[in-house]
Amino acid sequence: MDQDTKFWDKAAAKYARKPVRNQTAYAETLDRTRHYLTPDQNVLEIGCGTGSTALLLAPSVGHLTATDLSPAMIAIAQDKLADGNHPNVHFQAARLSDGNLADQVFDAVLAFNVLHLVRDIPAEIRTIHRLLKPGGLFISKTGCIGEAGRLLAILIAVMRKLGFAPFVNSLRYGELDAMIASEGFEIIETGLYPASDHARFVVARKL
Repeated sequence: MDQDTKFWDKAAAKYARKPVRNQTAYAETLDRTRHYLTPDQNVLEIGCGTGSTALLLAPSVGHLTATDLSPAMIAIAQDKLADGNHPNVHFQAARLSDGNLADQVFDAVLAFNVLHLVRDIPAEIRTIHRLLKPGGLFISKTGCIGEAGRLLAILIAVMRKLGFAPFVNSLRYGELDAMIASEGFEIIETGLYPASDHARFVVARKL
């Protein structure tokens, strides 16, 4: 088991108990995402955590496959399906680099609060592009701590050495947008939800 999987497996139970910090920003992110979703779509969410966002968006799509690299996170997500109210949702412990989804094609790929945690962001975006149908949508929200100044990046690096934080890329808005555009996407919407956390919302269409 790699270092990233170990970190998130260990954090899963605490993560599941933690409430959403900014409910208003979260609701705005969901509303903007739903604007692009339709009942006939086959959708993939990567980095789904314990599945809460997937379940909230599932009524807006035809089928939603939600993945996370942490089996512990996915186990908690699976428990949320016990009520039988979300027959169109499938949770799977996987990461894009595994190739487990290589034979599937999606209308939209969602990535909320995950790209900044990926070690090779261009490769991740390239795989997302490959999984999308022509004209498919890549909808993401990414923490860009590079906008917050050097002090935060140093603090996170220290916390990571102590085992209290995961790997985090120090991104800036322009850098993130350029990475997405360079992999064959047209950016059609951006936003900050919330601006205080430098959380960059991006909607991009596969060219």
